[in-house]
Amino acid sequence: ITAFDMNTGQIAWQTVHGDTPDEVKNHPLLEGIDIPRTGRPGRGGVLATSTLLIAGESGFVTTPYGRGAMMRAYDKATGDEHGAVFMPAPQTGAPMTYMADGKQYVVVAVSGPEYGAELLAYALPTQE
Repeated sequence: ITAFDMNTGQIAWQTVHGDTPDEVKNHPLLEGIDIPRTGRPGRGGVLATSTLLIAGESGFVTTPYGRGAMMRAYDKATGDEHGAVFMPAPQTGAPMTYMADGKQYVVVAVSGPEYGAELLAYALPTQE
């Protein structure tokens, strides 16, 4: 993900989005090599709030929570990752947000091979 300073046109920050595909991490020729997150191509949209940029991964990968994908929240000013949640399938549409009963939610469409399309809704933590 690349963020631009709209006043100068210069790159403000860049971050790798998306985990390294399993076929790369587990390739026999790379055994014993620690491969950092490499990102992956995708066409999923992002959601910008006043402070965060939220984007889901566009491909299946093995995570600590099982096979699926992650939705990540980045600091809009710096690109630092603030958190991530597991999704059972990759993002297929742009994330959306809404408020209900004073609570904010992020909703994203997901689907993939052998995983039917659905909308996932995640409640954001309340600020005190």
